[in-house]
Amino acid sequence: MSYYHSKYGVNRKRKKSYRKFLITFIVTILLFGSVGGYLLYQIIYKSNVWTPGGKNVSIYIPTNSNFDDVQQILYEKGLIIHRNNFVWWAKKKNYPDLIKPGHYIIHNNMNNDGLIKLLRSGNQVPVKVIFNNIRDIYQLAGRISKQIEADSASLVKEFMNEELLTKMGLTEKTISTIFIPNTYEFYWNTSAKGFVNRMYEEYLGFWNTNRTNRAAELGMTIPEVIILASIVEKETNKVDEKPLIAGVYINRLEKGWRLQADPTLIYALNDYSIKRVLNVHKELDSPYNTYKFGGLPPGPICIPSISSIDAVLMNKNDGYLYFCAKDDMSGYHVFAKTNSQHNRNAKKYQAAMDKMRIYK
Repeated sequence: MSYYHSKYGVNRKRKKSYRKFLITFIVTILLFGSVGGYLLYQIIYKSNVWTPGGKNVSIYIPTNSNFDDVQQILYEKGLIIHRNNFVWWAKKKNYPDLIKPGHYIIHNNMNNDGLIKLLRSGNQVPVKVIFNNIRDIYQLAGRISKQIEADSASLVKEFMNEELLTKMGLTEKTISTIFIPNTYEFYWNTSAKGFVNRMYEEYLGFWNTNRTNRAAELGMTIPEVIILASIVEKETNKVDEKPLIAGVYINRLEKGWRLQADPTLIYALNDYSIKRVLNVHKELDSPYNTYKFGGLPPGPICIPSISSIDAVLMNKNDGYLYFCAKDDMSGYHVFAKTNSQHNRNAKKYQAAMDKMRIYK
């Protein structure tokens, strides 16, 4: 064999070997790439969230939280299946620098990408804030602090903000008049100031032209309407008789009589266990004692419901000047136009109370 043919054969073998190596190398790269891509796909898009019973779960991320805080919130609820995968992708998406507080709804079977996108977006779900049957702003602050991020202390502080009170033309005794019991939607991380501002907007919306005109026809300011409504609220929980009770008090005010409303005295005594108001109670020296002082008390004795406010505005004036709880203990009242008639009604109720051994 010639030198040429020998060299040609060696070259052919080398080329075959190189081609085989190249193919093997490419296949290996593709294989590793496929495996790597598959693993990356699994980390990003495979379900990594588990919720109990497959039900949606609410999480609350407080203001000024860091990534460690978020992890703890998720882990304590047992929501993340593979924690390392979640942390790795969160850092790749720069989530630790983009944390947004709020209330988020986590769905079962979410993947890391969907979860991080949700938390990064700040697209939180509003919470329903409900309050009713509230005695004063302190009780209100406690109730609201259980529904949004703002704590009760910051809420009370904002309620007492002198600049805010001046702006709204209110006092510490009348600030509660801006709160209209209802169901509202708020973002969970609403601040105390944000809550009060929203309530003031709702208050302005509630007092539309019809209501403000009606208050003017009664010769009453808005706070005065609400103060009287708060008394009506505490006199009865029977919506259908609220306009009658409001009518009695308006008749007394027009005649210059003292209201002599038991709920105002109970409020002044700050003893809500009292079932019967006695003569000794009526001696209390307080501007809220409407047995001793004429006119309306200086502020509401509770935050009245819309039905009580509208009962004052649309009161039913049948000429009654007295009312007393019915002796059947139904919660309803019996009304009278004369003192003698009222005394007879009162004696029946007092006898029923004695029979039940309720003496105070």
